Amino acid sequence: MLLVADEVEPAYGSAALLSIAFVAVLVLLFLIMKLKLHAFVALILVSFLTALATKIPFAEVVPTMLTGFGNTLASVALLVGLGAMIGRLLEVTGGAQVLADTLVNRFGEKRAPLALGVASLLFGFPIFFDAGLVVMLPIIFSVARRFGGSVLTYALPAAGAFAVMHAFVPPHPGPVAAGELLGADIGLVLVIGLLIGIPTWFIAAYLFGTMTGRRIHVPVPELLAGGEVEQAQDADTRPAPSFAVVLSVLLLPLILIFLNTGLNTLATAGRVDGDATWVAVVRMFGQTAIALLITVLYAMFILGRGRRSKSDIEHIVNSALGPVCAIILITGAGGMFGGVLRASGIGEALSGSLEGLGLPVIVAAFVVSTALRVAQGSATVALTTTAGLMAPTVAATSGLSSVDLAAIVVAIACGATVLSHVNDSGFWLVGRFLGMDEKTTLKTWTVMETLIGVVGFAFAAVVSMLF
Repeated sequence: MLLVADEVEPAYGSAALLSIAFVAVLVLLFLIMKLKLHAFVALILVSFLTALATKIPFAEVVPTMLTGFGNTLASVALLVGLGAMIGRLLEVTGGAQVLADTLVNRFGEKRAPLALGVASLLFGFPIFFDAGLVVMLPIIFSVARRFGGSVLTYALPAAGAFAVMHAFVPPHPGPVAAGELLGADIGLVLVIGLLIGIPTWFIAAYLFGTMTGRRIHVPVPELLAGGEVEQAQDADTRPAPSFAVVLSVLLLPLILIFLNTGLNTLATAGRVDGDATWVAVVRMFGQTAIALLITVLYAMFILGRGRRSKSDIEHIVNSALGPVCAIILITGAGGMFGGVLRASGIGEALSGSLEGLGLPVIVAAFVVSTALRVAQGSATVALTTTAGLMAPTVAATSGLSSVDLAAIVVAIACGATVLSHVNDSGFWLVGRFLGMDEKTTLKTWTVMETLIGVVGFAFAAVVSMLF
């Protein structure tokens, strides 16, 4: 049961509260970057210190922290855990390989980079960036050897697709946490994230990747040739699922969630009776958590039937949870930080300051997220911390529609994507696997991530203005 803490009267004026918020962020970055304190512990400690500094009553400090933590985990843990299970099932049963092979064969040699990018977009819906990229790399290298040219031509569109999906689209933890903290509809965040993410990927990852591949020749690395990933796939002689089966697993949650969002839109417009029982039932099954639960059950059945024993399937889904526990806890701790900021009155102070500057909320969200991303590297920490900082401001800003809230979530995700450099694990992951030195990685991966963030923010700002 969640504890609910009442919001207290601010103990200081706006200038003092904003100074405390600024110092809190600096302390958080210092703890994570310099002292190498784990982000989960650092966020809890800074939340506690911020609560004390803003003079939240002693009796309310812990309830306030637990409220922010619990409210965030209530939805984030479900979505991230179920999404990880779907991704792991597709990975282990060979679904990713089938998806890529089929698309490459259908798109043809000249469009092989596009095929790999589309495959990564589809596979990137349920699976995290690093896991998806590692699974796809043997496929990317195989296609690059088959058709020739720089490996960047094939790798950057795929890596960019995973980066876009991981930052922009639920059930990934960043957009889910940001959506929850800002009070945005997660289904609408998914729709807006896809509408913005796909053209952003095409411009900033596919077009940039193919042009970069023509300018910079990077040979196909031998790192995974006969390595663990390919050996594991070769050693598994069980039949892989068909392309139609893999596609059905990926499309099922999207269809269910779209039904919920579509019926909500129609009910708001008066086209259907929003109080009708059938509408309520369909919308219930389209809630993101239930849609993913249904998809997990469907994937366990359809991907395991005739290929895996029940104990194998149970082991696969269980193995998906361990790697995401740290991310879930960090996300919850970011929600705790946001809860403390809300209770202290810092949000209202920031809102008043932004109004005085005339800086739109969506621009401020992008700028804050960019600063945090550059400073400490983690996109998830930047997303969650920025959402916590901006949540009280968003709540205090009148006239924001549900589309505005979803666009702000995407804007925060864009800021958390730009300027990936040496303090980002993704920088080293991509550079190491593609056999690039730091200078080449900065010229390719860092530039592409920055383009993704800037182009995506431009689209988000346009969506917010138009709707």
